[in-house]
Amino acid sequence: MSSKKEPEVNPAPEKGFSRRGFLRGAGVTSGVIGAGILEQPEVAEAAPPPDITPAGETSITLNINGKATKVTVEPRTTLLDALRDRLQMTGAKRVCDRGTCGACTVLVNGKVSYGCTVLAIDAVGKQITTIESLTAGGKVHPLVPAFVSQDGLQCGYCTPGMVMAAKGFLDRNPNPTYEQVKAGMGGNLCRCGTYVGIRKAVMEAAKGGRNA
Repeated sequence: MSSKKEPEVNPAPEKGFSRRGFLRGAGVTSGVIGAGILEQPEVAEAAPPPDITPAGETSITLNINGKATKVTVEPRTTLLDALRDRLQMTGAKRVCDRGTCGACTVLVNGKVSYGCTVLAIDAVGKQITTIESLTAGGKVHPLVPAFVSQDGLQCGYCTPGMVMAAKGFLDRNPNPTYEQVKAGMGGNLCRCGTYVGIRKAVMEAAKGGRNA
């Protein structure tokens, strides 16, 4: 008895929507997308942020005590820091660092100024006078011996600022009264409380000591 193998019959194609057809189409579509054929148009990239690089140090020239002096500073460097840390002119003292006590007083264009509140770059082109100038060239300003004779200093931290404030005051008012000295020196503080000696020293130094 012979057995015949029945010929395979392909199933009739599915008509309309079918789950198999959907999956087959989805597979083709995903392959096309994966191959990059249906990729979306490229979107222009946003411009990179500007290069905000902190400014480095720069070389400036300061006119200190009548002499042009070059110094390298950062834009944020104060005049006090430039004097003390870069030029080793340590007469002006850092105490409060807030423009309150006056220990860092210098003269800028003849005006009494707190060195901790002035940027070094802002002092370019201006005349800066520090306490070092009061004994330069062997010539001593009358304020120096006056502070000694009147015992106008104790710990000494406020003294350079006091002397420079006194110089600025006497340059504007060379023949003051005691009350004027008291008011004129009001921007400088002394923790030791040597105010009476300081005021007497300023009076002595007025007009080269002739007003003692």
